[in-house]
Amino acid sequence: MRTGVPERLLKIVDDIESKGDATLTRLTVLKKWFQTPGRLQPFALWVAARATSRKGKTKGEAGKLFGEARKLLANLDRFDDDLDTSAVEALHQRLQAFQNEYRNDRWGRIRIVHNWQLLLVEKGLTIALQRHPRPSDGYKLAADYCQNYDPKYGNTLNGPSTTKIMEIVRWMFTHEALEDER
Repeated sequence: MRTGVPERLLKIVDDIESKGDATLTRLTVLKKWFQTPGRLQPFALWVAARATSRKGKTKGEAGKLFGEARKLLANLDRFDDDLDTSAVEALHQRLQAFQNEYRNDRWGRIRIVHNWQLLLVEKGLTIALQRHPRPSDGYKLAADYCQNYDPKYGNTLNGPSTTKIMEIVRWMFTHEALEDER
């Protein structure tokens, strides 16, 4: 079913291009889109797959985890439940164990993240494994996927974020069209 949410995301892209940045909270429009059943989990798997496809060489344990994730997430159908749940759970546990380092700070425990892309894969798999994921989890995943640090703006939606937002918009248009066909 066609919605106006992709157009609102396109407005964010326009604002980034004209003003230089936009706040991450502008992506909260996705919460409404994720309320429709059958959207959030495929989106989470798509983000996880996109995170594994980023360029760059990764070696060691991280490289092995990327390889496993690529293989597991390759060629998934958006609507069929052909996901090997036991394999997803096993990979999810290994991803959590790989970046399971914390330090205590005066504000609380802080997780040390060595590889942001693997964290995105982990978060995507977390949502995919949940029986009833919350739309706010999808918003947070999208914000984590799109955010970019720039010393001029801080950690916001800026420059490189426009490409990622456009990827999400294309994915949403495709997903909505496939929903209509079903």
